[in-house]
Amino acid sequence: MKRAGLPWIALAFALWTASPRAGAQTQRYAVIAGNDVGAAGDVPLRFAEADAQKVHDVLGGLGEFLPENVVLLQGRGGAELARVLIAMNARIRADATAGRDAILFVYYSGHADNQALHAGAELLELELLQRLVQGSSASFRVLVLDACRSGSLTRVKGAQKTAPFPVLLDDQLSGEGVAVLTSSTSDEDAQESDALRGSFFTHFFVSGLRGAADRNGDGGVSVEEAYGYAYQHTLRASSQTLHGLQHPTFRFDLKGKGAVPLTWVSARAGRGGRIEFPPGHAYVLFAGDEQGPVVAEVGEHDRRRVLALDPGPYFVRARASDHLLEGLVELGRGQTLQLQQSQLEPVEYARLARKGGTERAQAHGPWIAYQLRTPLWSGASACQGARAGYSVALPEVTLSAGLGACRSLFENAVLDARADELGLEIAAAHVWDLSALSLSLGAAGGASWLRQRFDTSGRAPGRDSLGLALGASLGAARELSHGYQLFAEAYGHVMFFEQSGADGSDDVRAKPALRLTLGAGKLF
Repeated sequence: MKRAGLPWIALAFALWTASPRAGAQTQRYAVIAGNDVGAAGDVPLRFAEADAQKVHDVLGGLGEFLPENVVLLQGRGGAELARVLIAMNARIRADATAGRDAILFVYYSGHADNQALHAGAELLELELLQRLVQGSSASFRVLVLDACRSGSLTRVKGAQKTAPFPVLLDDQLSGEGVAVLTSSTSDEDAQESDALRGSFFTHFFVSGLRGAADRNGDGGVSVEEAYGYAYQHTLRASSQTLHGLQHPTFRFDLKGKGAVPLTWVSARAGRGGRIEFPPGHAYVLFAGDEQGPVVAEVGEHDRRRVLALDPGPYFVRARASDHLLEGLVELGRGQTLQLQQSQLEPVEYARLARKGGTERAQAHGPWIAYQLRTPLWSGASACQGARAGYSVALPEVTLSAGLGACRSLFENAVLDARADELGLEIAAAHVWDLSALSLSLGAAGGASWLRQRFDTSGRAPGRDSLGLALGASLGAARELSHGYQLFAEAYGHVMFFEQSGADGSDDVRAKPALRLTLGAGKLF
């Protein structure tokens, strides 16, 4: 591993004549970096580079950061990040000489330890990074670090647990107009989410910059507002993960700079558009369709429920208490779209679990049904009764266990008979979700206790026997609201059971049978 050991002479040159000033025109500069690959031993990340792209897009679209003043580094090493910062500081000094004020925004997403960023095989020392940012001639400097450890479904960023992650303002350098934000405390992990397709902190930081963090409603989102929004929502989201709470940290030293806006959302409708969300649910937006990148989120209890966005199609997902609401909307240029819940279709959690790759790994719940099965012997009536059980919907298969009971009758001039059956069955099926129905195809097997009783003038003792069944099923289900569903199933199977022969001997008989089931269930 190489460290970005640039000569301190070059660093001194980069910081030379650095002093905050006010100018007639403010230029905005940004260096945004993300690297999914860390040092040796670091588990690869999935979303660090995508997070950097999200930050790049929101600053360019809403923050008035001109394309020529923004550098996006994805998958690049620490030495290149340091070189870009030095070159950017040189441009900022030129602006200062010309009397123009400047803002510098620096963002990094990836691996780190207590001494350096793990930007690929090349490490960038934290001390050097902080000096490059704090020593810039820009009058306002923002450093955002979304980095730490490593993990799995809800991933944690970085390598392994080490000493505290120090992000401090150097007393030897001017701290005026400096804001330092980190995604976690010194002994916590920064976490990624498969559902959000990014890190918790960056997701909520970007959502805040798109307008959700505009607490005072002035149309601009300041650093403090964006941080406060990201803090609250990161804490809430990480509290639901196995890894535990994640507390973002900050250090502001603004010295009279006031609330410096990073983005403006009130004027966005002229170039892009805005979506206003109704209260009551949290809403997540995906660009294009549900397979697209996650753009932003509005929380269930957010006061500001307006997001500024580029024109185009968006897939909207809202979470209700026991189901989702989903739909596609089209945002026009200059349009303010007031979203209505009636524009979204309810999606029960079973369908969400079957999609896979979502935060909903499974849905489960009880069911009860009426059953009608063809008789096991000639002349008898169909076996009618009830079934009840529990099912679990997974992405690839739906598993079910059920207990059923039914009775079949037989009557002629000399004999009345009845056969009672009590059976336990295990089934597995694959489900295809269509627009109105869900169709399933599966296999099942079970064991039954068969009890036959006879009423006759002669001697005809009852008998008990064990039956085994194997077969295949075809089903259809109609999902209602709040997790309820109606279903029908046809189960073709072969029943193996003992049967008395004409000579009084017992033989094992294989009888083909068809069972029809109509029922209702509830999934959570």
